[in-house]
Amino acid sequence: MAEAANGANTEAQPQVEFQIQRIYLKDVSFEAPATPLVFQKEWKPEVKLDLDTKSARLGDNIFEVVLTLTVTCQLGENETAYLCEIQQAGIFTIGNMAEPQLAHCLGAFCPNILFPYARETVGSLVGRGSFPQLNLAPVNFDALFAAHVQRAQEQQQQADA
Repeated sequence: MAEAANGANTEAQPQVEFQIQRIYLKDVSFEAPATPLVFQKEWKPEVKLDLDTKSARLGDNIFEVVLTLTVTCQLGENETAYLCEIQQAGIFTIGNMAEPQLAHCLGAFCPNILFPYARETVGSLVGRGSFPQLNLAPVNFDALFAAHVQRAQEQQQQADA
């Protein structure tokens, strides 16, 4: 009897659906404006990484998530050794998920899936530019998403006050 009750509860709650449909490179740019002179200088770069994520609903339970990485490598304050920007994207099927969990999935879980592809592309482009190997550190998208939600809540509270 207990098994039947448990089975009924499982059927009443639809299972969360998550599937990767496709992962692809949407846009890529690599610039090395100071070459060839930059190769003759002492290599003590300052590397800056900027991240951005966007998502769009493509249809019922189908979403595109785009992770944009911009890597700027400078020697000194005014000399850019290289600038690399990529948009790594994916199409995901996500169903039967409550709105807060869907927002977290699109803002943290999906970018976490895309990041290794983006990191490999950046490393490859930097190497093709004949610069020393660049290994980007892992990114905690859950922490970034939590900080984004907290900032949005604080802004909402300030607007309401």
